[in-house]
Amino acid sequence: MNSKADINCKLPTFPQSGPAAVHLSPTLMEKLTILSAAAKYDVACTSSGIDRSGDGSGIGNTLACGICHSFAADGRCVSLLKILFTNECVFNCAYCRNNRDSDIPRATFTPEEICSLTIEFYRRNYIEGLFLSSGILISPNHTMDLIFQTVYRLRTAYRFQGYIHIKAIPGADPLLIEKAGFFADRMSINLELPTSDSLKALAPCKSRATILKPMRQIQNSIAQNKNEVAVYRHAPRFVPAGQSTQLIIGATPESDYQIMSVSEGLYQKFGLKRVFYSAFVNVNQNASLPATPDGPPLLREHRLYQADWLLRYYHFTVNELLNEERPNFNLYLDPKCDWALRHLERFPVEIHTADYQTLLRVPGIGSKSAKRIVKARRGCRLDFPDLKKIGVVLKRALYFITCGGRMMYPVKLEEDYICRNLLSDKTQIPREIREGNYRQLSLFDDLANGPKQNGGGFDVCVSM
Repeated sequence: MNSKADINCKLPTFPQSGPAAVHLSPTLMEKLTILSAAAKYDVACTSSGIDRSGDGSGIGNTLACGICHSFAADGRCVSLLKILFTNECVFNCAYCRNNRDSDIPRATFTPEEICSLTIEFYRRNYIEGLFLSSGILISPNHTMDLIFQTVYRLRTAYRFQGYIHIKAIPGADPLLIEKAGFFADRMSINLELPTSDSLKALAPCKSRATILKPMRQIQNSIAQNKNEVAVYRHAPRFVPAGQSTQLIIGATPESDYQIMSVSEGLYQKFGLKRVFYSAFVNVNQNASLPATPDGPPLLREHRLYQADWLLRYYHFTVNELLNEERPNFNLYLDPKCDWALRHLERFPVEIHTADYQTLLRVPGIGSKSAKRIVKARRGCRLDFPDLKKIGVVLKRALYFITCGGRMMYPVKLEEDYICRNLLSDKTQIPREIREGNYRQLSLFDDLANGPKQNGGGFDVCVSM
């Protein structure tokens, strides 16, 4: 393992108190500035989803409750060092800022530089893990090998035991992907666009088959490794936090129904932990890209995240939320409220008798509050003040529930009446979108003043 003195020869010491200015050599600072900014369009990173305590021989640990102290609107985590290995790329994807024809500053890290940055930022409590993506430098194999060298060195030479999320490069040798997977907590492969036709139009260098092949490999390797760990307790673990992907929203004409159907298929067929949705940002002047005079479709992105939550935690199916006759979400109501309004024959439900699955479908009742209701009603009668203490959002739920056979207020069970009242709830549209203060996060935005909540968090949908 390299000594701290060895590391600091390459990376000058940061101040331990006062304004947290980062004193790097100009070359390394320039790389960090370019490659952290270039990584902001990749949203497929999240909290760890895995418990792994340090064994005392290295630095760091990973907690399942999440390493993320704050989320940006597109799902990015503030406390990860989120960078590209390189923004050089041999591909020419029309939507990508880093494509080979873009006239932008280019930079490439070395494996040693990424290791040094990760350790030095970690030691100063700026980050708790690494998210490493990359453009395609020379070839998929060459790029994947560089990523493997980085995580291998970080785990072995630096003994870093914190969270690491890396990209698996489509088209790379499966052996390289497998080797890298034993040193990462999570891997992701970006599907990018919902359909093969869209990929062909905007990213002709990529194909659906090339992307899905390593996704299937990772799924199979995770399953095989779980069996090995069950037999041999100390066997190395392969991608223990699972895999995720990203879909760009609004660059191509697919409906919400098509997008959510793709996501549902990925969860069911590939066992993905998470699908991320990235509102299309028009960063290239390309005739094949849609004009976005109103900016990125952030509210649509938000509704897709809410619907994704319903698929994963509330036992909804896509066909319950949308269909070919009604292919897009109502932008003014969250998907759960919209579904309830179209199924008023199922309401109101009685809090004391409804089963857990039924409670999950009530707007304003989340999975935690539904469990609390089921547990609390065993020992006492619940009333509306009790539900509020439990965590139920009564301003949404009151139209759809009864306690002891009575509603909270005399209300009409009519779609127009309930819809007007729900639309008056300002929380139906996130404050950041209402006020128009959404921004992309910069790695150095908050170092001088400590952690600060970004104006986002759109993918964290609770008590729907």
